Amino acid sequence: MRAPVEHRLEDYQSPAFAIDDVHLLFQLDPVATRVTSTLAMRRQRAEEPLQLNLENLVVESVALDGIELGESAWRIEDGRLIIEDVPERFTLRIRNRINPKENTALEGLYLSSGNFCTQCEAEGFRRITPFLDRPDVLATYTVRIEADKSAYPVLLSNGNLIEQGDLPDGQHYALWHDPWKKPCYLFALVAGDLQFIEDHYTTAGERDVTLRIYVEPHNIDRCEFAMQALKRAMRWDEERFGLSYDLDVFNIVAVDDFNMGAMENKSLNIFNSKYILARPETATDTDYEGIESVVAHEYFHNWTGNRVTCRDWFQLTLKEGLTVFRDQEFTADMLLPSIKRIQDVIHLRRYQFPEDAGPMAHPIQPKSYIKMDNFYTMTVYEKGAEVVRIYQTLLGREGFRKGMDLYFQRHDGQAVTVDDFRQAMADANGVDLSSMRAWYDQPGTPHVKVRRHYDADSQRLTLDLTQSLPKVGEGFTPLPIPIRLGLLDASGNPLPLVVGGEELGMEYVHLFDTRHQQLVLEQVPEGAVPALLRDFSAPVILETDLDDAEWALLAAHDPDDFLRWDALNTLALKALMEAVTAIERGEAPAWPQTYLDAVGVRLQAALEDPAWHALALTLPDEVTLGEQFETIAVEAIHQARKALQSELAQRFEVQWASIYDTLSAELDQPYTFNAEQYGKRSLRTLALHYLVQTGKAKWIEQALYHYQHANNMTDRFGALRALTGVEHAARKTALDDFYYRFRNDPLVIDKWFALQAGSDHPHTLEHVRMLTRHPDFTYTNPNRVRSLLGVFGQNRAAFHRADGSGYVFLADEILKVDKLNPQIAARLLSPFTQWRRFDTARQALMKAQLERILQVPSLSSNSYEIVEKSLTLS
Repeated sequence: MRAPVEHRLEDYQSPAFAIDDVHLLFQLDPVATRVTSTLAMRRQRAEEPLQLNLENLVVESVALDGIELGESAWRIEDGRLIIEDVPERFTLRIRNRINPKENTALEGLYLSSGNFCTQCEAEGFRRITPFLDRPDVLATYTVRIEADKSAYPVLLSNGNLIEQGDLPDGQHYALWHDPWKKPCYLFALVAGDLQFIEDHYTTAGERDVTLRIYVEPHNIDRCEFAMQALKRAMRWDEERFGLSYDLDVFNIVAVDDFNMGAMENKSLNIFNSKYILARPETATDTDYEGIESVVAHEYFHNWTGNRVTCRDWFQLTLKEGLTVFRDQEFTADMLLPSIKRIQDVIHLRRYQFPEDAGPMAHPIQPKSYIKMDNFYTMTVYEKGAEVVRIYQTLLGREGFRKGMDLYFQRHDGQAVTVDDFRQAMADANGVDLSSMRAWYDQPGTPHVKVRRHYDADSQRLTLDLTQSLPKVGEGFTPLPIPIRLGLLDASGNPLPLVVGGEELGMEYVHLFDTRHQQLVLEQVPEGAVPALLRDFSAPVILETDLDDAEWALLAAHDPDDFLRWDALNTLALKALMEAVTAIERGEAPAWPQTYLDAVGVRLQAALEDPAWHALALTLPDEVTLGEQFETIAVEAIHQARKALQSELAQRFEVQWASIYDTLSAELDQPYTFNAEQYGKRSLRTLALHYLVQTGKAKWIEQALYHYQHANNMTDRFGALRALTGVEHAARKTALDDFYYRFRNDPLVIDKWFALQAGSDHPHTLEHVRMLTRHPDFTYTNPNRVRSLLGVFGQNRAAFHRADGSGYVFLADEILKVDKLNPQIAARLLSPFTQWRRFDTARQALMKAQLERILQVPSLSSNSYEIVEKSLTLS
């Protein structure tokens, strides 16, 4: 393997050449597609040869200003087509050949279920034709596609359809033109036997936009929800940010084989079918919510990513963090704002916080990379969104909108940086936001420690605030951390906040931007409890001196839905941590009465707010629990969580049964995806889960009955999940029935694979090993690989078996995938990157597998970067 090249932000140079206009001709063939690119170019920097990126293609000819160049005038070297001598302005024509059928990496042009499809972000366009494959080269595109009409009746690309017609020998063509300049990563092409549903949207500016969603014919009845989600997103973006769509057509195509969730190519979004196809019998509430979010996300990119794009890939969070924030805000408005916020924080703590603590930790603006594909991370996306949210918290919604307006006014049609975004926010509001730079430059999750000092005579409560950044150490730059706070009296009633003699209302955002600060609250009665970090106003780990009774008070009375959830979650974490410690000492866990009482209180009120209680009464998962310890005790954590589940199930069996029965009566109606039914189904499923955890035959049989008589996938799958971890004949009955019922539906069968891979059944590894030999398992479909191998890697108990067999198994599988699809293989390596967090024996076993992978001569650069950093960084 050639030594990987590291790319560094500090080495950025603007391109030596510009491309103003691109004409592409595609003559499609599964194994020998010919591409002719005609590029109108000009020099921007003197005395440099022209160097175009290329990968996995055959160059057949090169012509400069219409004159064919002999092979002595150009050469291919280290993934570049090099021409030493070109004029100031010129037209370059290149003819090349590619093989889409063999493109299992799913980058560039490839086949999915016999249809042609592209994926060019981040660096896939170089697999289509030699090009300046970087986001700061913006051009207009005209694309002609020629193909067999019977096999590929639909021919799509970016922009507007200019012309189409028939050709000799059963061929036909389509000519597309995109008038908006764009980088090549936003190029798209789709050709195949597809059908579409059509709708229309009239923008605020009275533009009539034709909307189409293209799918394979057998999926045509599963697109309507995605279409309505698109229309809702278009309206919301106009109302919230004043942003309207800018072309006459907007197309979406859903394909089965896709490395990502979706791609925002200008006017031709390509989606993993998982995020388009839905009907109640095959899609869960979670699927519907995901479709709403992802459809909106890709549409919102039309402005935050397309009209204003990234200067270079180190700026990725400029478009992704911002657009994730926008889709979070949209989804919150469409469903339940507080529920969405809690879900996002759970996701952040479950996936991004461990990333921040491990060897792959990086700032939201990485400083270097070997393969850019490896930096499509939770940090860049979700933590990036939290940083964008900080701007809104500091500036208010109106101030944030002013900043967005100025950002587009200044930079429409440009490739820009995170600094440009921050400056627009600052200038629009007349404030200095330079301290925000610290969030972009430093890796790791900040810790905020709060200690209280109360003076009864003066009725002053002093909050001593200390921030640290353990991943960086003592040399860290203090971060601007907004802490949204309130105050409750000893009975749980809200109190006004008084600081420096000024009454600030019932809630106040305090900007904590130094290593240490004191915040003095005045006129505070004895026993008052501060409510800190409401709405999770910054992505930090909060360490306070609140005791269990105070957390219980917040869980019962705080007006902020997030903080009430977080308080109960904190009590659960503390109880579980004590149980882990007891188990490691060989003792039985003793559950704190304060926590059990708090759960009892919530169960009494659960039917008043089902969606919130479904989240509040779900225990923290094993990964989140593991993050509370310096060394992750796999068995003790697993046993503790199982034991607390059992305790809550048995202690509150009557209450769970009552909730289940009441909601079953209320949900005896046709399925609808709306906030009310969503919440009720979530809580009923949780109640059924706890009832099964009692181990009683009657509840296992009830779960099987629930499974068999469900009229929607949410209920059916929820019952199946409850049964998957039990040692009972009902488990096999339900799993077998589910497979045979849905064996012809790939997306549903993905759920079947994932459920078994994530099960806490004691023989999960053996089940997963057998499933790799199942006729429906394939290594070439990313969804199927993620559903089995990806989920297994996140299954703490199964993957981390003490004998290391889980490590050997997954390492073997990763090497198989790496030969086909390096992007997916690199992501499967994620659970190995935390190897230093486990006991000495497991560390040695995991390290041995990483070293074995690293020794493979043909290892991809994607996997090499992950493994090498995992072994050398801490």
